[in-house]
Amino acid sequence: MSKIYIINRLKWYYPLERFNAFFFLGVLFYVIYNYGFLNTIFLNYGLLIMILILFQGQHYWKLKLYRLTKKEFNQNYKIDLFKRFKKINIVLIWYIPITLLLQLLMNNWTIKPNDLFGWAVIANILGILEHINYYDKQLMIDNIYDWKYLMRNKKLKIASLKKDLDENEI
Repeated sequence: MSKIYIINRLKWYYPLERFNAFFFLGVLFYVIYNYGFLNTIFLNYGLLIMILILFQGQHYWKLKLYRLTKKEFNQNYKIDLFKRFKKINIVLIWYIPITLLLQLLMNNWTIKPNDLFGWAVIANILGILEHINYYDKQLMIDNIYDWKYLMRNKKLKIASLKKDLDENEI
């Protein structure tokens, strides 16, 4: 891939990631407004994890664009920030079962068909997958180069952010 191709891709990609984060923030507010906070703790938590990781991702892609276009930023600070984000994400993921138990406790240990429980499970799983996509393996295959890599190597690529954190360089 050429540098110009990557720059052009990042110019629309990081704003799209930011849009997704704000979209799910809107969904979170919609759910709380229409269903109440206590009735949707598990769903709210999953949405919150997704939102936080999407904001991290859009910030990372913005920094990659800055690097390619020679805009200045404090690289050491940003590397440390993403390392802290990674630790925070892992803690948040470990708390998913606790929020599930809290939700069940609030609903007298029952799952009602209309309480958005299925959506809550999906939101929490998507939050975990977003973390994996940015901090471990690239799960998103959204261009021909990713597809060719997968077909040629029969494995997923290492996430770009993971490589950068390992190399201490964005």
